[in-house]
Amino acid sequence: MSRGQRLAALALSAVLAGCVAGPTPEIATPAPELPARFALIPPETGGAVADLLPNSDPGFLRLSREALASAPTLGEALARIDEARARLGRARAEALPSISANGAVTGTRSNPDQFGASLPPGVEIAAERASYAANLTAQWDVDLFGRVRAQRRAAQARLDAATASAQAVRIALVGEIAASVIDWRTLSARRDALTEDLAAAERLGALAGSRARAGLVSGLDPVQARALAETARTRLAALASEEARLIGRLTTLTAQDAERVRAALRMPPQPVLVDAADLPPPAAAITYPAPPALPATLLQNRPDILAAAATLEAQDAELAAAARRRFPALRLDASLGLLAFGLGNLFDGDSVVGSLGASLAAPLLDFGRIAADIDAAAAGKRAAFQAYRGAVYTALGEAEAAYGVIAAADREEVSARRELIALDRAVRLIAQRQRAGLADMTALIEARRQALASRERAVAAEGRAARARVALWQALGGTP
Repeated sequence: MSRGQRLAALALSAVLAGCVAGPTPEIATPAPELPARFALIPPETGGAVADLLPNSDPGFLRLSREALASAPTLGEALARIDEARARLGRARAEALPSISANGAVTGTRSNPDQFGASLPPGVEIAAERASYAANLTAQWDVDLFGRVRAQRRAAQARLDAATASAQAVRIALVGEIAASVIDWRTLSARRDALTEDLAAAERLGALAGSRARAGLVSGLDPVQARALAETARTRLAALASEEARLIGRLTTLTAQDAERVRAALRMPPQPVLVDAADLPPPAAAITYPAPPALPATLLQNRPDILAAAATLEAQDAELAAAARRRFPALRLDASLGLLAFGLGNLFDGDSVVGSLGASLAAPLLDFGRIAADIDAAAAGKRAAFQAYRGAVYTALGEAEAAYGVIAAADREEVSARRELIALDRAVRLIAQRQRAGLADMTALIEARRQALASRERAVAAEGRAARARVALWQALGGTP
């Protein structure tokens, strides 16, 4: 075959291969447009992202450190990175030749009569023969149309996605631990407040009982005072189930036993709520750090968005690799070895054998196999694009909600502080009037009941304000 005929055959193969499937689907993947700024940013801003975490709480620092060292979810994510890195190494190796070595000893026995009885004089056929061989072989699939390059790009994108996903797991883990520790501190503050109120209610009940026995008040007042004390006991008893749930949650998150979790939580924290007499004036600003004012476009750097973008890139590369299966594949084969029929002759010059060849294979009629693979890859790319869009708008929604919740939680905490100060002052004034005979015991009991409920609301409001900042830390992508 002449050179021109060979070129014509190659061109014909390429043309026929192009007929196996239609052109690669064009799938638009425009990047979602984020607003220049968040709409629900509170008026008071200026803090740093890292300050949103309870970094002054030693229990949080210890538990988060232990979780990052041994949490199963993070360990699984890191293993996914190693898996993706290995797949990338395999994809890179696909672009290089494959070289192998082998050795063989073969014994054969044949019937000389199969060659006929009329052999030339002096020609004999050995009935038994042994052969000895040693070979080096090489194969190389030449990446003419970029299929291997597309697979390598997909593997790199998968590695990027796994790395970003591990960072997202790390952020979610730290955020969950921070929220759980804040909930624990809030429960502890509620327990302290309820214990104080229970003691005050018992003192009030004892006073009401002694006055009732003296005939100074009605018999209803001691009953109401005891009811107030029982209310405090009931609320105290309800805290145990919430504490057990938090211990279990932190055990799951940190992969530490319950006793180690309790030991970390017993480390003295910053006070969550102070006594009403020590509270700042009603007009005082919130004591938590102000949230940072960041442009919404920075959400593109959130790990889950980066992971979704890398997955989309991987799907695009896999679609390209699937489409390139329509084109011919060129393979080069070479071998060099030794072949002898006597072990002592293996290294003789005549024992050197070798081969060199090339093959070109192109799909002609596959009855829709490649087209189906292309359609599946195109659908995967569309799904990855929608997942990417979903990740972007989920991040935007979480950040907007977190900013809005911070603003509302801060206003709620300030109002709860004011309410607690006012009710605590009312309790003191009514107690003074009651001792002077200007107010009855019922008014004091009712004021005490309102103060008890207000103290719990103030503690819960402060916990929600701290929790809202953790949610914003997560929504903004955490800290490096």
